[in-house]
Amino acid sequence: MSRIENHIILGDLEEKKQVTLTVDGKQITAVEGEPILSALLANGIKVANISPKHHEPRGYFCGIGRCTNCVMTVNGDPNVRTCITPVEDGMVVETQDGLGKWEES
Repeated sequence: MSRIENHIILGDLEEKKQVTLTVDGKQITAVEGEPILSALLANGIKVANISPKHHEPRGYFCGIGRCTNCVMTVNGDPNVRTCITPVEDGMVVETQDGLGKWEES
């Protein structure tokens, strides 16, 4: 996992708690509280969803929660903006196909 450990202005960054989440059936490690998108990128995952109109892979675009390029299904909820949603231990994240579907309870 590739991470910044020493920042040019902030200096050495403190070590934070490592957690595990499942992405499309594969377990990855992440830093608790970081955006889901950051964890995905640090683990080499660049595709968040498949566009509804052209059925092509999409990744991040704005990174600040304004667009919907990074939406994924998180813990069964579709259309979660992964660039602003913090990682929690045990999350289940899935690449979203199109507009996503709500799981029936």
